[in-house]
Amino acid sequence: MLLAQDYVDTERYPIGNISSATYTQLISRLRDELRSVGCAVVPGFIRAQHVPALVEEADSVAPHAHRSFNRTNAYFTRDDESLPRAHPVRRFYDRSNAFVPADNFAAQSPLRALYEWPPLMAFIRDALEERSFHRYADPLADVIINVVEHGSGFPWHFDTNNYTVTLSIQNGEAGGLFEYVPNLRSAAAENYAGVQAILDGDHGLVRSLQLNPGDLQIFKGRYSLHRVTAVQGQRRRYVGIFSFVDRPGMVAKVERAMQLYGRALPVHYAARKGENRNDDLLD
Repeated sequence: MLLAQDYVDTERYPIGNISSATYTQLISRLRDELRSVGCAVVPGFIRAQHVPALVEEADSVAPHAHRSFNRTNAYFTRDDESLPRAHPVRRFYDRSNAFVPADNFAAQSPLRALYEWPPLMAFIRDALEERSFHRYADPLADVIINVVEHGSGFPWHFDTNNYTVTLSIQNGEAGGLFEYVPNLRSAAAENYAGVQAILDGDHGLVRSLQLNPGDLQIFKGRYSLHRVTAVQGQRRRYVGIFSFVDRPGMVAKVERAMQLYGRALPVHYAARKGENRNDDLLD
């Protein structure tokens, strides 16, 4: 059985050797990109010969994905009729997507092994320049796979977590572009006017990114509005999602867990609104 470090191209990316010049240069590049646009990519992070094993795992767990077809706004909240009709909170769009919850990935899972490999966590923390850095405590959401089939995508939204690390496993035959607007809101301001402009079709600030299988992406999705365009063709798009947060014990709200995974656990009901947040932003 392969270990987590066997999957990673450690010759190209010596993430366990923090004293090497290559590591220093890599971290410098990632920090520059994260500071400026909140998004950084490590291409070919997984060795090409091991990507098929991740695809095989994704194929095996895909039947356990929670598939949902509904309408949602960028914050995953309910409508607020006290706001003007054009307000972003009141703008709902069709969402058809599927997530394989984290409790489908046991310790021997390649994806979980990567997520729990200490050098990977240290590498991500170093790139993000975070002192307080923890794995997401949510038992349904710490490591998951997003499954996107023909005609499906994900409309504009903000993430619950400050930091999300994604691993591209398989692309669809067409579509599936990752599009984002860097730093559209901050911990201090929602910037509803900016969000409304994007929803109204002003895409001057939108960046498009095509991730390839084996690429690792670090993304500050709590502050950058983003979406995935509709996938075309019979081949499914698989993306592994690793979640890290800046405070221990954080879990999703009940409503969010139900939306994404079709169920909530006692730990979600026990978490009161705002007790695990350092901002008052909508989710």
